[in-house]
Amino acid sequence: MTPERLGLLWGVTVFSGALAQALAWLTGLPGVVLLLSSGLLIGRAGLGLVEPLDLGSGLGTIVGLLVSLVLFDGGLNLRLPADGTRQAVLRICAVRLVLALLGGLVLAHGLAGLNWPLAAVFSAIVLATGPTVVNPLVRQIRLAAPLGEVLEGEGLVLEPIGAVLALLLLDLLLGTLQGWRELATGLLVRLGGGVLIGALSGWLLAELLRRIPASAGNGALRLQLTLGVLFLMFTGCEQLLPESGLPAAVAAGVVVGRRPDTDAKELDELIRQLAQLAITMLFPLLAADVTFAQLSPLGWGGVACVLAMMLLLRPLAIGLATWGMDFSLPQLALLSWLAPRGIVTAAVASLFAIRLEQAGVVGAGRLQGLVFLTILLTVGLQGLSAGPLARWLGLVEASPPAAGSAAAGEAGAVVAAAVQQQPGGQ
Repeated sequence: MTPERLGLLWGVTVFSGALAQALAWLTGLPGVVLLLSSGLLIGRAGLGLVEPLDLGSGLGTIVGLLVSLVLFDGGLNLRLPADGTRQAVLRICAVRLVLALLGGLVLAHGLAGLNWPLAAVFSAIVLATGPTVVNPLVRQIRLAAPLGEVLEGEGLVLEPIGAVLALLLLDLLLGTLQGWRELATGLLVRLGGGVLIGALSGWLLAELLRRIPASAGNGALRLQLTLGVLFLMFTGCEQLLPESGLPAAVAAGVVVGRRPDTDAKELDELIRQLAQLAITMLFPLLAADVTFAQLSPLGWGGVACVLAMMLLLRPLAIGLATWGMDFSLPQLALLSWLAPRGIVTAAVASLFAIRLEQAGVVGAGRLQGLVFLTILLTVGLQGLSAGPLARWLGLVEASPPAAGSAAAGEAGAVVAAAVQQQPGGQ
């Protein structure tokens, strides 16, 4: 790839993402919907200005580092203040881990026409809701507690599990894993090893930050240390245990965020802006890899598969998980509806499609198309309807948020970093 072509790729990608964010701010529409639309426009399905595969093996590295930043930001902000909230998150995750996997497998095979191995990989990829979509929506809607905490916690717990499980199912499909026992062992080792390395890295980072107070005007240095530790941790995890970098990023963010002596609030503002920039770059880049040739063969069967997951599997899982818990019917209705998929889902699908095509596996394009159809439908339908539904159900906070939260909410699902730099937006 020539330097000119590489420069055009990044220039068009970043500009289209920034333009989508600006339109989201002006119109109040969910930013992720516009980001995905911009990616389809500039990519293989539209004008053909951006071809992500031109990045070669660097695509996986870039996507991995930026996704780790987004998940670290999510862990940094994770708050589960009440015992009931933690219990609800754990129960929802446990029930969905079984029900969504089995249900997604059957629906993808029966309705979308994927063979059984690819259907299993699909169900794992779309297992988790996306923190990159859910968290901004929660801030925009101003959901009353504890709904926001439950939705954010569910996404952060299941996102790494789904990614690791999808990788192991892919290895099983390609023959690099032998049997389900190796799959189960690999899942436990990667999740456990990732969490352990992430917790140790988070502790190390917290000790460094504690010795560099934010009050001394060391914001840039603190940010550089954070990125250095995070990216080194992520790449080290990927070398030792592929896909363990995702749970490590979440664990590191949780450890740093819960240390009261690290001035995490000041760091969070800087990390959040970088995470928003990462989302602005990643969504158009990954959506640019999708073609209508991948979506059209799915037909109405693909649409029916996604709608069944949204309207049947999700409400059933929420109903079973919250049985006997203190949730009202309006709260259960919103929890049952709001489950958009995000950037990690798109990233995993894109990278897996490359591996499957290189291995000569038939149906790789259909798998990627069905994943992006899931993202488009869940983000589009749920992102656009979540705010009106929450207001109609009376689940919105009565008092307006602080100025920083208001500025963050203006941009829809994802806020452009530039918006938060405006006067009154800090």
